Amino acid sequence: MTIARDPIWDSSRWLPLSRDELEARGWDEVDVILVSGDAYVDHPSFGTAVIGRMIEREGFRVAILSQPNWRDDLRDFKKLGRPRLFFGVTAGCMDSMINRYTAGRRLRSDDAYTPGGVAGFRPDYAVTVYTQILKKLYPDVPVLIGGIEASLRRVSHYDYWSDTIKPSVLVESGADLLVYGMGELPLAEILHLLQRGVPFSSLKTIAQTALLIPSAAPLPKNKNWEDHTLHSHEECLRDRSLYAVNFKQLETESNRVHARRLLQPVGDRLLVVNPPYPTMSEAQIDASFDLPYTRLPHPRYRKRGDIPAYEMIKHSINLHRGCFGGCSFCTISAHQGKFVASRSRESVLREVERVKAMPDFHGTITDLGGPSANMYRLKGREQRLCDACIRPSCLWPQVCGNLDTDHTALIELYRAVRAMPGIKHAFVTSGLRYDLFLNSKDKNPAVVASHSAYMDELIAHHVSGRLKVAPEHTSDTVLKVMRKPSFSLFRFFQEKFEEAKRRLGKPELQLVPYFISSHPGSKPEDMADLAVQTKQLGFKLEQVQDFTPTPMTVSTEIYATGLHPYTGEPTYVARSKEEKEAQRSFFFWYKPELRGAIRTALQRLGLSALAPQLLGDKPVKTAGRANGTPSPTARGHRRR
Repeated sequence: MTIARDPIWDSSRWLPLSRDELEARGWDEVDVILVSGDAYVDHPSFGTAVIGRMIEREGFRVAILSQPNWRDDLRDFKKLGRPRLFFGVTAGCMDSMINRYTAGRRLRSDDAYTPGGVAGFRPDYAVTVYTQILKKLYPDVPVLIGGIEASLRRVSHYDYWSDTIKPSVLVESGADLLVYGMGELPLAEILHLLQRGVPFSSLKTIAQTALLIPSAAPLPKNKNWEDHTLHSHEECLRDRSLYAVNFKQLETESNRVHARRLLQPVGDRLLVVNPPYPTMSEAQIDASFDLPYTRLPHPRYRKRGDIPAYEMIKHSINLHRGCFGGCSFCTISAHQGKFVASRSRESVLREVERVKAMPDFHGTITDLGGPSANMYRLKGREQRLCDACIRPSCLWPQVCGNLDTDHTALIELYRAVRAMPGIKHAFVTSGLRYDLFLNSKDKNPAVVASHSAYMDELIAHHVSGRLKVAPEHTSDTVLKVMRKPSFSLFRFFQEKFEEAKRRLGKPELQLVPYFISSHPGSKPEDMADLAVQTKQLGFKLEQVQDFTPTPMTVSTEIYATGLHPYTGEPTYVARSKEEKEAQRSFFFWYKPELRGAIRTALQRLGLSALAPQLLGDKPVKTAGRANGTPSPTARGHRRR
């Protein structure tokens, strides 16, 4: 059966990728061309598809330039012509440097967002490279940049791969405007203003955008915004402690309901970062997920192999956006926001129906989750308290007393999905925040009952075999830097998990804990203790990760400066390859080839007394063993 004869793979169901597809629609011009470092997958988990479908919904013609070749004569950048309004540029669902390089700065051999998983289809610093090419070819056409790479590089930022403080990506790329965070709302406003005839150069007071203006130019006027000036880029280069101060101020504003406009001098220009839009309403987030996605990769990729990132999530359902966990190493709140925007139950069930109609669906929803598995519909009880709050986390150092942690709505949603005809299983494979229902100080009997009911519901019906949780470390000192709860809470959760397994007749279920090595604050002796404690609990760890400094996280700023941006206190950082490998080796005490090196390391650290416990022959239970190393899509970028 050919593609042309199969209605499922009729290319007219997708947004156009080629000149032929434009002509098939009778288009001689488009309004917007989206340039992406990812292959085009028409699914709500892929940002280019979301933005493209949103532009289409607003009544504009949009085409996608997917993974253009930047090495040849640049014909890919010319094949769709020039757009009437602007080019929109994104590196894709990941920062291109994290996509291309390991924590050890080695080139990856694969790319989860490319057909066949083949590496090499996007450049380093993709947003900058694509934008510079477009500005050379079409100097009079505006370029708007967005997505996670642009979002997290919107101000002066530490770049791990060059070991430098880089200016806003607007400076190096030459783009005209930057949209940060989830871009539907600012982009809709931009489109409507352009359609009304407002010049692109006049778009200076759109919420959730950033731009550069001459230093001597008057500030764009918005009487509702207060201004705050950050240390200049040049000051950050001279003194990294000032750069750390900048980050604290930036994160504080990012977490406020009513944020200030941020200004940063950069050479002879001024970077202007406008405050974000309010958190999406239920109707707004439903509208985004209800767009007419095919939920499939474009037909052009069918002979090139599967797209690994798509295969992982194609039958999954995202219930919400945003995360109020505030983990020091995580970029979610910096990009999606601290406050959770939840979908309606009706929108979720409509998406389940669409998943059921997919050609390869056989009854299993692989994930009913989100950035965190169990934050659906959770928010502050009194909005006025949230309006005044500047805490980076609602869970650390303790669960906020104003946070409503009632899991009833999520339990009811799980049950509604399970009850749908054709659904055999609906698993939860997103990372679980067990501190939400074990560490809450809520005394409301109904809320407390929902916590116990949620755990039972999850274990009885929604664990495919392994439940992901992320204690991240065992040292309370390191966990404090991470903004994570004490490891004692994980021990308590494990006890509750084992008890529930026995009571519910689910002996086969396992816990899969995630841990990080070489995180700022983590010393070799902390890793040795981690290895001993997790061995005592019965784990042979394989779901582990070296810390990778990504732009705009507390942990990255500590790595860059050696100082905690909130306290100014010096903090230990493992920097060299040897230090990192030594920390990572403790995860794998059970590998014969590492035992000698681990024994030597313990002697050097004065911890020889731990050797019998860690390297002895006492057997380790297999329950809870985690197999396989996660890909960047599984965990690395979304959380790091």
